[in-house]
Amino acid sequence: MTWTLSIMLSKMLVLRFIMILFGITAFVITLDIVTYAEAVLKLHNDNMWAVGEYAMLRLPGIMTAFMGLCFLLAALMMLTEISHHSELVAIWSAGVSQFKMIAMLLPVAFIFGIANFLLSDRAVPSVAPTLHEWGIGDYSEKKLKVGEKDPIWMRSGTDVLRAVDSNPQATSLRDVIIFRRDAKGLLIEQIMAEEAVLKKGRWHLSSVVIYYRNNVPPSRVARMIYSGLLRPAAAGTRSGDPEEMSIGDLGYFIENAGFGIRPAHVYTTWMHKRLSLTLTGVLMLLIAIPLAGRHRRGGGLGILFAVGIAMGFAFFVFDGISLTMGELGLLPAWMAAWLPMLVFGLTSGAIAFRYETL
Repeated sequence: MTWTLSIMLSKMLVLRFIMILFGITAFVITLDIVTYAEAVLKLHNDNMWAVGEYAMLRLPGIMTAFMGLCFLLAALMMLTEISHHSELVAIWSAGVSQFKMIAMLLPVAFIFGIANFLLSDRAVPSVAPTLHEWGIGDYSEKKLKVGEKDPIWMRSGTDVLRAVDSNPQATSLRDVIIFRRDAKGLLIEQIMAEEAVLKKGRWHLSSVVIYYRNNVPPSRVARMIYSGLLRPAAAGTRSGDPEEMSIGDLGYFIENAGFGIRPAHVYTTWMHKRLSLTLTGVLMLLIAIPLAGRHRRGGGLGILFAVGIAMGFAFFVFDGISLTMGELGLLPAWMAAWLPMLVFGLTSGAIAFRYETL
């Protein structure tokens, strides 16, 4: 019986999740296309295929933004339906506790969490460079004006280098700026060069201008050698936007102190946040199922749905605030990412335990 019930509930949850996610994603993408279709067509010489390509590029980001909420809505819809038909009271009467029902749905919740993680960690970073290059909608503010593509960043000790473009191996750089800093991170001098070529472990700069602090006149030299061991930031992560990085890129930026773009704790916070996505489905079940314990005989279904949605929105708001505090360094990185999940998980668990012991 338990296995049959688990399959039935899982099937109901998955079907409703797919239906809700498809509907919300289609609606948001349609609004996005209607808003920015003119800009996309203008950018691609009125090629209608570009609109479809833009929709596919936006799809991963929109899906990841709404997946958690859609999973919660699917769980609430499933519970509302079986409660309305008095199936929920039959399940409780058969000895299936709330915790057992959560355990039945854990495989679906973990699969959802892994899918959410993969979309955020693989799909979103893969399309981000193209969206940056197009500069449509929200990406128009992110598109850097110094070149068509995001710059490359490197770091050597306290020094930070920035280049507009490079070859695939990052051994030949164009339009280079080296920020020389002291041990406290204060700028000592700024070296600008038209080109930098790596030869035998040293960077050969050409057409160099050196600016000093304290209003000292700049120096101009035709060639200069910079011996710092510079490590390139991988292509696709050059904007330094942690939301659009894979977990590997985040670790790379943490290892190199953010390449001077942002503090390392920002990337550490986002790494923990990315990992926490794997448990989002479990948390949504912990929110939805205990609420259904109050409506064993199908009463107050509207209240069940409304309270569930309210708790879901409260979680996402709390999660956003906590993440911002982590980026600002007001909370430790691990706490900023995991605290909302811990608080709501414990609260929902306490509600479930209370109704199980009544």
